[in-house]
Amino acid sequence: MPPEVKVTVTGATATVERTDSGGGRRSRAMHGLGRALLQNMVTGVSKGFTRTLEINGVGYRADARGGMLALLLGHSHPIEVLLPAGITAKVEKSTITLESADREQLGQLAAVVRAQRGPEPYKGKGIKFAEETIRRKVGKAGAA
Repeated sequence: MPPEVKVTVTGATATVERTDSGGGRRSRAMHGLGRALLQNMVTGVSKGFTRTLEINGVGYRADARGGMLALLLGHSHPIEVLLPAGITAKVEKSTITLESADREQLGQLAAVVRAQRGPEPYKGKGIKFAEETIRRKVGKAGAA
């Protein structure tokens, strides 16, 4: 927790309070940050977080085995991404589902997987988040 914030736990309730009484801008920002971090920890333990990625492209595939995620994305070699402890991956057809109790670590891993072959704007090939929309561009006009 940030030093500007104090967390007190009473029974089943956790309270986030500012340590300074001035209420400066940074203090208010850290209060909101501390509350959000605590909420994410509680939600992660009780429900967990999931992140879904979609693979589009001919020959693009993924395979989760052991603690690795193997991606075949049109390169000459498969790309292997090591799954950190606490994160599980499931692959069904062209969908990768990542699950974890730690929201920050889950988001970071999802960004690393997406960065291996981000979606391109002409055909939409690549890896994208399920809720993401890709702005498509019109291809080059042919010579008449």
